[in-house]
Amino acid sequence: MSQFPKIMGILNVTPDSFSDGMKDMNLQKLFNKAKLLVNSGADIIDIGGESTRPNASEVSIKEELSRVIPILTKIRQEMPDSSISIDTRKTEVAEAALELGVDYINDISGLKKSPEIARLISNYKSNLIIMHSRPHEATQPYKNIIKDVYNFLEEQINFACDSGVDKNNIIADVGIGFGKNYEDNMALLKNLSYFESLGVPQLLGISRKRVISDIYNESIPEKRDDVTMFLHALLLSISSIKIIRVHNVLLASKLKKTYEALYT
Repeated sequence: MSQFPKIMGILNVTPDSFSDGMKDMNLQKLFNKAKLLVNSGADIIDIGGESTRPNASEVSIKEELSRVIPILTKIRQEMPDSSISIDTRKTEVAEAALELGVDYINDISGLKKSPEIARLISNYKSNLIIMHSRPHEATQPYKNIIKDVYNFLEEQINFACDSGVDKNNIIADVGIGFGKNYEDNMALLKNLSYFESLGVPQLLGISRKRVISDIYNESIPEKRDDVTMFLHALLLSISSIKIIRVHNVLLASKLKKTYEALYT
């Protein structure tokens, strides 16, 4: 069996995320949460300063910077060996984070909103996560969800490489839940192995998403962690995902220990 994926722990520096937004964004509280993620087994901390839930308001560059840079700086100072990702679609935020030595830029727009991020990644020799998404309000159905997502990712990977990004530093994400209905999401999950021919590692982000509610009829996001892990466990046998992005790092770490006990 393949090696268990890296665990990416989610640190939302937002007051309005669908699952775990923080109304009180006190810097020390945020750092304590980041430290808990690492102590629970996170290999990567993914910091996001803008909610991407449906109908969320876009925040300004200034506001997003004010949310993510202080906590990124504190983590870099107090946990210098931590691997950090910044979840952003904005060139200015990406550049400020890269200046502080961030390891990944996680762009949910797949370089569509800010193509200049590719050049930055090339200059800083960092890692780039390219995700497929389309507006939540889009109503036109996909012609073929698998091929449509594949073609988008292939095109954006090629664009990044043409901009100087080392393909070895690119990770693809099919974008579960972003402008996709239940049937779309399930088709993607059943066909994750199809995307291996992109030639880059895959990240999977299904933690607490609505697709789990559609399966399990659970309206409270925080109560979807068990099914999140059930899905990850089942998908390990049919795909070679390299990173899983989760809210409940401790539960993911337990799955990792179980997996390694069985297969190593």
